[in-house]
Amino acid sequence: MNFTLKIWRQKNGADKGGLVTYEVKGISPDSSFFEMLDMLNQQLIGQGIDPVSFDHDCREGICGTCSLYINGRPHGPLKGVTTCQLHMRSFRDGEAIFIEPWRCGAFPVIKDLIVDRSAFDRIIQSGGYVSVNSGGIPDANAIPVPKHDSDASFDAAACIGCGACVASCPNASAMLFVSSKVSHLALLPQGRIEAERRVQNMVATMDSLGFGNCSNTYACEAECPKEISVANIARMNREFLAAKVFAEKEKKVSFSL
Repeated sequence: MNFTLKIWRQKNGADKGGLVTYEVKGISPDSSFFEMLDMLNQQLIGQGIDPVSFDHDCREGICGTCSLYINGRPHGPLKGVTTCQLHMRSFRDGEAIFIEPWRCGAFPVIKDLIVDRSAFDRIIQSGGYVSVNSGGIPDANAIPVPKHDSDASFDAAACIGCGACVASCPNASAMLFVSSKVSHLALLPQGRIEAERRVQNMVATMDSLGFGNCSNTYACEAECPKEISVANIARMNREFLAAKVFAEKEKKVSFSL
C-alpha cells in the first residue's frame, strides 16, 4: 500500500510549525500505524532529514501516550482503539493521511507530534488518590459493594489519560478525564472518606490549567479509546454540588459556634 502523509512538523514550542508532505510506499496492510511511521523515519534518516517525533510506549493500548490526531479524529478512524492499535488496512491504498498533535492550550507542543500532557498529572496530584489509612487488606467480601457501583467504578478506572477527550471537545474540556478519576474512587468505600475534598480540588485544578467547560456534544465519549461514558461527568457534577453544599453547611456551623 502507498500513502501520502501530511504531517505536522514543529521544531519546538516557540516554532510556528506546519504540515509537511511525505510519500511512503510498499506498506503492508497488516502494519500498525506506528510501524508505518517507523518506516517513514528510516526513510528520512537515510535522506539526512530529521525524523518525525511522536510519542509512544507500550504499543498495546494501555499507556495512553500514543496521542495523534489522524484525519480529523483522535486516534484515527476506528472506534474504541488507540493509535498504536490502528492498522494500515483501515485506510485506502493511495489515501492522503493528515497527522497532527492534540490541539489544546493546556497541551503545548513539545516537538512535531509530541505534546506536554503533564497537566493531567497535576490534576491527579491535586486529589486523584486515596491518602487516608484504610487498614490492611480485608477479605474479599468484608466490605460489601453493590455490583452496579463496582462495575461503574471499574469502567471509570479504565481511563488511560490519553487526552482524546480534550482533543475532540470544541471547548478542549477535560471533564471526561477528571470525572472518570473522581468516579472510580467516589464509588468505592475507601474513596468516600476524601470525596468532598477530592472533587473540589481536582475541578479547581482543571479550571486553573485552562481546560474548557463541557460542550455537551458527546464527542469525548465517541472518541475515547476506552469508551468511558459521559455519565461520569454527571456523577462528578453531583459530587461537586454536594461537596459545595456540605462546605457551606460546615461554614455556617463554624460561624454559629
